Amino acid sequence: MKRRNITPQILAALQDTPVVHLQGPRQVGKSTLVQALRENGHDADYVTLDEAATLAAAQGDPDGFVTGLPERVILDEVQRVPELFRALKRSVDAKRQPGRFLLTGSAQALVLPRLSESLAGRMQVLTLWPFSQGEIGGRREGFVDACFAREFKPGRFSETGWPALAGRIATGGYPEVLTRTTAARRQAWFGSYITTILERDVRDLANVAGLRDLPRLLRLAASRTAGLLNFADLSRDAAMPQTTLQRYWALFEATFLVRALPPWHANLGLRLVKAPKVLLGDTGLLCHLLGLDAARLQADDLMTGAALECFVANELAKQISWSDTRPGLFHYRTHTQQEVDFVLEDAHGRLVGVEVKKTASPTGADFKGLRHLREQTGRRFLRGILLYTGSASLAFEANLHALPVSALWHLGSESNAP
Repeated sequence: MKRRNITPQILAALQDTPVVHLQGPRQVGKSTLVQALRENGHDADYVTLDEAATLAAAQGDPDGFVTGLPERVILDEVQRVPELFRALKRSVDAKRQPGRFLLTGSAQALVLPRLSESLAGRMQVLTLWPFSQGEIGGRREGFVDACFAREFKPGRFSETGWPALAGRIATGGYPEVLTRTTAARRQAWFGSYITTILERDVRDLANVAGLRDLPRLLRLAASRTAGLLNFADLSRDAAMPQTTLQRYWALFEATFLVRALPPWHANLGLRLVKAPKVLLGDTGLLCHLLGLDAARLQADDLMTGAALECFVANELAKQISWSDTRPGLFHYRTHTQQEVDFVLEDAHGRLVGVEVKKTASPTGADFKGLRHLREQTGRRFLRGILLYTGSASLAFEANLHALPVSALWHLGSESNAP
């Protein structure tokens, strides 16, 4: 089993928090990870709500079900019985002991009102994404923390170039996909995966009458990747009322199929775009929805920039979940079209800008947005990073650097070997 880099954060939370919720997309390895925790010292029983009898018992008498659970328990697929959350609250309030309940779920905790309200102050939520590039290679990445370090020493990196990147983007990070050796078998898996999500998880969360509209809307969302989320435009293109579209979109977000990257803004005296960006949760899924494979990514420029930007966004989000810095992740755009693909902001207000360019030969002009952000934010701006598809690490100015995209999983990384 590949080591998951978020494991230390889960173990730390179990030491001081009564309820730990490990959420994430279906089929990313949540159950495998919590079972591995049991085998490596976390003394807890395992109960899954995917079993029909267990599900019926939990639905029929939530309080009785929770009362009958072992002292320390892993409760898998907890989103299937939202009624359990109030019962868990009562149990925790009666006996507030760290590590009592380790929950897993394939729906976002914060979009389930009964969970977020019932367990506020009693629960820590952690997200497990598909494998990061470092996890695939057996390493714990440190790119995010390195970007905020006082001294920045990028060094040299291997595995550069667009052909290698295109293969990584088209494959994505779902564990099952990584075991399939042909593009056809990977496409078959993604097709079944989407059907399962829409016909099972979405139905669990809401009574959706227009289920057959959801695949078309998901493909439309994929085509808008790295663009601004505009419900009016999306509603027109989908021929769907905005109220219905927003409801469906919330379900996509709840099941981790899509996510919205929020805008960064501060009192800068500028008119900033406040719409979020559209991102898919995995670039393998994105490529499946758009009919792209590694060969088409190399030959067709229509969606390659957006796919690369989505790839970087996902790698940054994964690393943030286990980084020491734990910065927020945003995008930056003004009404005069000055923009930076990603802005990382730490707890002290320090900023790192990250720009992504599908070019093997960056120039000073590629830093235009980063320079603008630096000018507007002054001393808060720590450094700007241009990720590109070449091979060299280049310092363009004192705090502006061009690095190969592979720096994401090499810079500051360490081996995961035991």
